Parts: sequence; C-alpha cells; structure tokens
Amino acid sequence: MAERQRNGVVTLGETMALLTAERTGPLRHAPSMAVGIGGAESNVAIALRRLGVPATWIGRVGADGFGDLVLRELRAEDLDVRGIVDDGAPTGLMVKERRTNRSLNVWYYRAGSAGSRLRPADVPEEDVAGAALLHVTGITPALSDSAAEAVRHAVGLARRHGVTVSFDVNYRARLWGGDRAAERLSDILRGCDVLFAGVEEAELFVPAENDPLDLAAALADLGPSQVVVKLGAEGCAALVDGRPLVRPAVPVDVLDPVGAGDAFVGGYLAELLAGAPPETRLDTAVTAGAFACTVSGDWEGLPTRAELGLLAQREDVAR
Repeated sequence: MAERQRNGVVTLGETMALLTAERTGPLRHAPSMAVGIGGAESNVAIALRRLGVPATWIGRVGADGFGDLVLRELRAEDLDVRGIVDDGAPTGLMVKERRTNRSLNVWYYRAGSAGSRLRPADVPEEDVAGAALLHVTGITPALSDSAAEAVRHAVGLARRHGVTVSFDVNYRARLWGGDRAAERLSDILRGCDVLFAGVEEAELFVPAENDPLDLAAALADLGPSQVVVKLGAEGCAALVDGRPLVRPAVPVDVLDPVGAGDAFVGGYLAELLAGAPPETRLDTAVTAGAFACTVSGDWEGLPTRAELGLLAQREDVAR
C-alpha cells in the first residue's frame, strides 16, 4: 500500500450514481435506465489506473445502495478507496438523457449529498504526503464550504510535503456563477503546478484571446508551469515550461462525450509521472479523450496502455 502511494496520485471529490436512458428520445418516454457511476475526480483516477499509475480516491457516499455501487465499482478498478459512508445524507445522482443521436442532456441531484459534506478531516495527511501528485478540480469547491476547505487543505498538505499539484478548472455554471468561481478558485490556480482549462474556463481568470496559446501563456503568468487548454474536438494547446505545443484531436465517432476531458487529464498525468516529454503527454491525452467518447458512460471506455494504438490501426478486427 505505502509503495503505491509514494508513486501514485491522490484525488478527492464526489462520485455519484449515474442513470442513463437506454433509448434515444425524451427522458419521459424512456422505458429503462442503465445504472452506473461517474465523477470527475474518480474518472481521472480510473484513467490513471488503467494506464498503470496507482491512484487513491477520497470521498463520501451515502449509506444506501448507490453508495455501495460507487465503492464497489471504484474498488473493482483497483483504486485505493478512502470512502467514507455518511449515514446522514444520500449519494448524489446524475441523470443522462440522450435527446437526439447527437445531443445529451445531463441533470445533477447533489444538493445536500454525502459528497458535498466532504471536510478537511476526511483527507489523510499520510496519503497526500506519500503521493507523487495531488489532483483536484473546481467542482468540489462549488459543492459546499466544507468541501472547498477540504480541497484547500489537501492542496496545503501537498505544498507542505513537496507534492506536485494538478488542477482542472472544470467549471460548472449550474453550481455557481463565474465571478464567484473565479474568486474562490484563484488561490488554487495560483498554487498549482499543472493546470487544465477549457477556453471559457480560462477566461474566468484572464482576458479573452483569439489564440489558445496566448490564453495558456496568460494563465502561466499566474503561477502554473504547465498549462493545457482543452479544445474539445479541436484538440489542445499547451505551454509546458515555456514551450508552446499544439495537438489535434484524434477523430472518432462520438457516442458520449461526457468524461472525455477527465480521460484527457488522466492521459496527460500518466505520462507526466512516467517522465515522458510534453509531446508524448499530449498525444496520450488526446488519445485517451477520444477513447472516452466512443463508449456510453463516463469512464468505461478508458484505454489500457496496450490499447493506446488501437484507434490508429487499419484493421477493424484483431485476430
């Protein structure tokens, strides 16, 4: 256990139960729902684990069947799970409606959830101190004051123990307004080493730019030495230790884009911890993001290292 933590990633946040309509069309006409789980931080942890990186997830779930499902699935993916069962609040719920063949609607039922009751005392110092990297997102600080303090506490521990900090802005407009998000997330951004942001997320903190590389440079001026601007179907632009880099997306038939950004982050961090050059980090990132889009579900389609070349092979059937 200790050996895994010394070489791995620690992350914390809310993982929810996920209900997905199994038929395209309005949710009110869906005859059945698939049951699964999803959460930005645990999605990244699973992406890392499949790429060979030890990962620890810290979070709270309710004392209910959905909470049991979350813990079982994360353990089945070989994560070190620090799951606190909270008998005073339910497990959060996410619902997906495939309204058309090309569009998804997602609703969250997480107000007052067990995950929102995360607090600093839930974060073991020894886990953070023993990790190679701490990964946090901007979702968890939006859930509650105690969850925000838990993230800041974890970042403070990482800084104290010389642990690299990765931060994905992951702005959720339904959780809080842009001005409030920028105010409450600025200290995390300034204290991180690796930053991930979409264009609109970047513009919460710096003026708008036509060139994503200019956005990355403006964000790097705030503190992080590695800035990656996620561009979705257009790939990404990055400034890594002063080096500008651009990568196109890997073309795939998109079935479900939810979770692609988390897969991207997991791919990048896996190569960072492996000591790979920035070009390889971004190549694996866009590849992992593409894999996530090909399968219904937030994380089920994430690749192993042996599968990273699969999207480039010419034959449809491997024999």
